[in-house]
Amino acid sequence: MRQDKEKKAKKDQFVEVVKEFEERVVAVNHITKVVKGGRRYRFSAVVVVGNGKGLVGLGTGKAIEVPDAIAKAVEDAKKNLISVPIIGTTIPHEITGVYGAGRVFLKPAPSGTGIIAGGPVRAVVELAGIQDILSKSLGSSTPINIVRATIKGLSELRTVEDVAAIRGLDPKDIL
Repeated sequence: MRQDKEKKAKKDQFVEVVKEFEERVVAVNHITKVVKGGRRYRFSAVVVVGNGKGLVGLGTGKAIEVPDAIAKAVEDAKKNLISVPIIGTTIPHEITGVYGAGRVFLKPAPSGTGIIAGGPVRAVVELAGIQDILSKSLGSSTPINIVRATIKGLSELRTVEDVAAIRGLDPKDIL
């Protein structure tokens, strides 16, 4: 009898932890620093986090061990979140995000198209919660530049309501 009560008490202590953000590792790079005594090895990680409802962020981390680098990148990504306007299951309009030599063209797609994108762009778009989009990576193929170009493009998206507010018009007058 007594043992049953203790077991029930222990079961109640465990609280289910719900993650508010999903994280995806885009790239892990091996870095070598040559010093007087030899070589120092480190790892850098690029991680994208998002809630699937319009919030997405990018983070980078560097550490001696891979898990530590990923943990640092996740913390950095949570500090750099942006809000992405989503209309239905796609983005409001076409846009090209540019970061360094990396260029990413993003185009809205009709419902049912799915995500047509390469690896780094796909990670960002899926975690942002966009379900239908067409994209093309141009220029640099470095994952960090492609991810940063995608994030920059998504951050520059504007809805009809945003444009109407800037121009001081009614949203119906713009369309």
